Amino acid sequence: MPSDSYIKSFISSSFRSVWAIDLIQFLHSEPARTHSRDELIDALRASDSVVGQCMESLLAAGLITLTDEGQVGLRTSDPRTAEMIAASIDFYTKSPDKVRRIIVSNTVPGITAFADAFRLRKD
Repeated sequence: MPSDSYIKSFISSSFRSVWAIDLIQFLHSEPARTHSRDELIDALRASDSVVGQCMESLLAAGLITLTDEGQVGLRTSDPRTAEMIAASIDFYTKSPDKVRRIIVSNTVPGITAFADAFRLRKD
């Protein structure tokens, strides 16, 4: 199992929103199956725009595949990446607020630094 700091780094560099990690979690539940964009919209209860943005960022990160028919699947060909995806999902399940903070701090570093100045303790 990778260390917490390595998992946090992977989350920070791989997921641009909580929706993206929710999408990966959904795909990870049935890793051998592919899904249409409409299925993802229904499963996540998200808009087409949100799912589209998540798909783009996850494709760029190399975490999902997109078939010629537009089906989306989890990329499981690299064992190390598959292990990091599973570890990230496990971390998200155990500490969803920490994962949200990791993702938000990556997207809005100035606001996070300002908010951290007022925190009494660090996680």
